Amino acid sequence: MATDSAIADIAICGAGPVGLTLALHLVKCGVPAARIALIDAKTLEQTVHDPRSIALSYGSRQILERAGAWPIAATAIEQIHASRRGQFGRTLIDCADYRLPALGYVTRYGAIVAALHAGAAQAGIRTLRPARLCALQEQDDGVTLQLEDAGGPRTLHAQLVAQAEGGVFSEQAAKALHRDYDQVGLIAHVTCSAPLAQRAFERFTEEGPLALLPQHNGYALVWCCRPARADQLLQLDEPAFLAALQQAFGHRLGTFCSSSARLAYPLGLNAHPAATARTVTIGNAAQTLHPVAGQGLNLGLRDAAVLARLLAKQPAPAGLAAFQRARQDDRGRTIRLTDALARVFASAADDAPSQALLGLSLGLLDAAKPVKRLLAQQMLFGLR
Repeated sequence: MATDSAIADIAICGAGPVGLTLALHLVKCGVPAARIALIDAKTLEQTVHDPRSIALSYGSRQILERAGAWPIAATAIEQIHASRRGQFGRTLIDCADYRLPALGYVTRYGAIVAALHAGAAQAGIRTLRPARLCALQEQDDGVTLQLEDAGGPRTLHAQLVAQAEGGVFSEQAAKALHRDYDQVGLIAHVTCSAPLAQRAFERFTEEGPLALLPQHNGYALVWCCRPARADQLLQLDEPAFLAALQQAFGHRLGTFCSSSARLAYPLGLNAHPAATARTVTIGNAAQTLHPVAGQGLNLGLRDAAVLARLLAKQPAPAGLAAFQRARQDDRGRTIRLTDALARVFASAADDAPSQALLGLSLGLLDAAKPVKRLLAQQMLFGLR
């Protein structure tokens, strides 16, 4: 049974996209790879085979480029069409208006991890996996982590710990800002008869947003609805499910032709970007968001990039205090935006007067160019 002890300047709990990005940006900023330790409870094989579709903003592409993890297999999003089901008014965001090659990209979670892991391995960053964090004890001059892996218990001493493993909303302990949206996200890959290349759709319904993101020869579907409705949709056979999707979305993409197997998970807001003198939370560990507008991972990648830059300038605790100040506005603005979109557009029936006004507001957004630009700026780049 192993009982060995190791030392690191920075221990990162969670070797997903956010944790790996932090590690690689630290190296790019001059932190020796040998002084970084990545810890993850899953095997690499489990993570790289994760088939979930992920929407990356153009700003996130830039962060991955600086980490040396781009290009990856991805489908570009050049336009985003947002509308309210059953109401007039829509807004269209086009990358050409911002002189960008794309607004964002759709890829697999596993593909992002594979590219980042390859960079971490080449840089010589230590990765302990599968290893479970059993206990963490903070002292004045550092942190002691008690780990468990296949060889038995291990101890790791670090100057600071970045917690980047948040998990999913339904498995998290409630944080200071906690909201159950009474919505379930149903995900699948669908094909249709008249796809529009590089255009993503966000359609707001009385139960929650329905997103179609261009990917491969079809679309990654994220359909947010009430739990009872999600149960019904999961039980339908493929033709009946496609008919239900057709009724909810309409015929902008022709006829829906096929669907992959469907999965569903509860949705909520759970946020408390905590930090002490020697520990800090980033990504989903700091803020788990509703998937509307696809901001969760993008916000986490901005966390990682800023934390690396500040830690390279000044160690804990000053570096962590500077990070909390630097990220307060971007985190707060993104949380408020996704929370409002998740709740307001699903607060009344499609034919309610309030929803007609909300639908009209999407149309007015097209005319209010400065406001539209500010919204696009937040979605694409946030405040880094």
